[in-house]
Amino acid sequence: MRFLIAALFLCCVAAYDPLDPNGNITIKWDIMSWTPDGYVAVVTMSNFQMYRHIMSPGWTMGWTWAKKEVIWTMVGAQTTEQGDCSKFKGNIPHCCKKNPTVVDLLPGVPYNQQFSNCCKGGVLSSWGQDPQAAVSAFQVSVGQAGTSNKTVKVPKNFTLLGPGPGYTCGPAKVVPPTNFLTTDRRRKTQALMTWNVTCTYSQFLARKHPSCCVSFSSFYNETITSCPTCACGCENKKKCVKSDSKLLSMVGINTPRKDNTPLLQCTHHMCPVRVHWHVKVNYKDYWRVKVAITNFNYRINYTQWTLVVQHPNLNNVTQVFSFDYKPLVPYESINDTGMFYGMKFYNDLLMEAGPSGNVQSEVLMQKDKNTFTLKQGWAFPRKVYFNGEECMLPPPDTYPFLPNSAHPSRVSISTLFCFVLMFFVVMW
Repeated sequence: MRFLIAALFLCCVAAYDPLDPNGNITIKWDIMSWTPDGYVAVVTMSNFQMYRHIMSPGWTMGWTWAKKEVIWTMVGAQTTEQGDCSKFKGNIPHCCKKNPTVVDLLPGVPYNQQFSNCCKGGVLSSWGQDPQAAVSAFQVSVGQAGTSNKTVKVPKNFTLLGPGPGYTCGPAKVVPPTNFLTTDRRRKTQALMTWNVTCTYSQFLARKHPSCCVSFSSFYNETITSCPTCACGCENKKKCVKSDSKLLSMVGINTPRKDNTPLLQCTHHMCPVRVHWHVKVNYKDYWRVKVAITNFNYRINYTQWTLVVQHPNLNNVTQVFSFDYKPLVPYESINDTGMFYGMKFYNDLLMEAGPSGNVQSEVLMQKDKNTFTLKQGWAFPRKVYFNGEECMLPPPDTYPFLPNSAHPSRVSISTLFCFVLMFFVVMW
């Protein structure tokens, strides 16, 4: 019993993101009209997560019917299986499974199969990056379901893959019916019945290792603090590929797999993505940082990528040169978190591993003389997220340090040689 309670507590804690406390994906089910044996509903999925989006191959939604419902037709989406519809004569339902699995349609489907906000291959933008592209919807006609608010039963056990595991959906809750405005905005209508499902993300449930790591460097120290060894696990160490391998010239080697199996470049950290933070210049009233993101996965192009950084001086960002930037203020009294993302049609696509597999920008920040310092690792971020996944940071005692802050374990050989030489000169 204690183990179960501990496991539930750990899952709940892991699902809470302090940098996006209200982030979730909400599934809204609006019954728009009744049919002789059921209803027609519009299902809308809204991604309210500020910096976590759903990449290709897109979302997959599922649920379990409460009774013996069937899906007669769908517009804007489809189920992956039809199931056993042998008892039906004449009209055959679109799906007869007790627990249907639904996916979005691909772009370019015929017009009569499309619905508003559909047909994007299941790709959803994050709310902070593009709210209009963070919505997906489809229409479903349900039979054998009851024809009134009292006889309709809410589906159970909603699931969401985005595209992999990590999302946990709560029970469907009946809420006040959704209101709609006509195109001329002079008349208001409402759904006959509405229920909501809230799904939250947990990195702990998605994978046992981080999917990115962070390295540091600075102008005031020649030491480069690299990503921790095996930061993302070393299970793929035997299957990794060296950057000069002839294997990379084979046709189709870069083709993505359905199970998202990576093909990683051999590194000591074995992460698909590395974020490098370089303290570049220190001016009188400003300081400049260079941020570089490198892709080590030969099978994935990261579209609509996002980078979230928590640092106390992000409250005074003066200019971001090659990325778009948006401050994130989850708590009104604290402004220390910001989201970087690619400029559209310029660097919003992080290419697969190789010569083009990186994007970079510089950030100019104004100093707050009451808080600014380059000592004790202050110049480096507290947390870094790539595509909504928290990256592993190096241990704090390995950060590049200022030369005037003596570090007993880091006296260079050249410095030691100078001291010895001076000693002999004085003695002579």
